[in-house]
Amino acid sequence: MPLAPPQASTFAPSVDHLFLFLVGVTGSVAILVFVLIFVFAVKYRRRSPDEVPPKVHETMFLEVAWIGIPFLLMLVMFGWGAEIYYEEFHPPPGSLEIFVVGKQWMWKLQHPEGKREIDELHVPVGRPVKLTMTSEDVIHDFFIPAFRVKKDVLPGRYSSLWFEATKTGTYHFFCSQYCGTNHSEMKGWVVVMNPAEYQQWLSGGAGGETMEQAGARLFQKLACTNCHHPDNSGRAPTLVGVYGRPVKLADGSTTMADDAYIRESILRPAARVVAGYQPIMPTFQGQVNEEGILQLIAYIKSLKIPESPERMKAAP
Repeated sequence: MPLAPPQASTFAPSVDHLFLFLVGVTGSVAILVFVLIFVFAVKYRRRSPDEVPPKVHETMFLEVAWIGIPFLLMLVMFGWGAEIYYEEFHPPPGSLEIFVVGKQWMWKLQHPEGKREIDELHVPVGRPVKLTMTSEDVIHDFFIPAFRVKKDVLPGRYSSLWFEATKTGTYHFFCSQYCGTNHSEMKGWVVVMNPAEYQQWLSGGAGGETMEQAGARLFQKLACTNCHHPDNSGRAPTLVGVYGRPVKLADGSTTMADDAYIRESILRPAARVVAGYQPIMPTFQGQVNEEGILQLIAYIKSLKIPESPERMKAAP
C-alpha cells in the first residue's frame, strides 16, 4: 500500500485536510516543547552549588495563552472531525445499496440485481454507494484507503458505510482488524467503472435472481407464508409495508422495523414480540445464513403497501 493513497472519493480531500491539520498542530507543539526544553535547560542551568534561583513571577497573559490556545485548537479539531464523521454516517437518499458479508478469510458481496462477487467490488463512478455489512464469524473491518473510509464488520449486527468514487480505476480494500491466522489474505479490489460500463458488467455473466427474488424464494422455503399473510389474516402480523415503520410491541414499547429488528425477529423471535400476537414463532437460527437473512430483509423491504387510486390522486 502506498504511503499516500490516491484521493478517489468525495471524502478523501476533507479527511486528508483534517489529517494534515492534526499533524501540523501536534508537530508544531512537539517542536515548540523540545525547543523550550533545550533553551530553558541552557538559560536556567545551575551555575554554582550555592546558587539560589530567582523568584518567578506569574504572568497572566502566559497563563491564559497556554490554556486558551490549546482549548481553541481542540474545539476546531473536534468540530472538524465531527462534521466529517456525521457526513460519513448519513448516506444520501437513493444510494446504490450493496450487501457485504465478511468471513474468515474472504469478502462476499452481492448487488441488488443478484450479481455476486468474492473479494471484488464493482461500482459506478459518481454515484453514492452504501455498503450494508455483517460478519459470519469474528470482527472484521472493511477499509478502502483510496476512499478514506473504514468500518467494523460485526457478527450478529449490521453496520454500514458509504462513499462516492470520483475516479475510475482499481483500488485495494483490506480487512484492517486482525481476525485470525490468515487475516492478511482478507483483501480485494474495488473496480470503479463508468456508469455505462457498470451496467454492461451488471448485465453480463450468469443471470441469477435479484436479492428480492432470492428472499421471496427463501420466504416460501422456510414456510413463512403459513403465518405471515399479506392481508393480516394469519397467526403472525403481515409484513407488507412494515419495513421502516414503528412497530408496537407486547411490552408496550415501540421499535423501528429496520434491518436489525428483522434479523433479530428471524433468529430470536421471542425477544421482541409484536403486540396482539403470541410468541409462537420458531427460531431460524442455523437454518439460514447471513446472506439468506439479507435476502429476506430485501424481500420484506420490497413489500410495500399498494397505492390506492385515492392516494395516487392525492399525490402531488
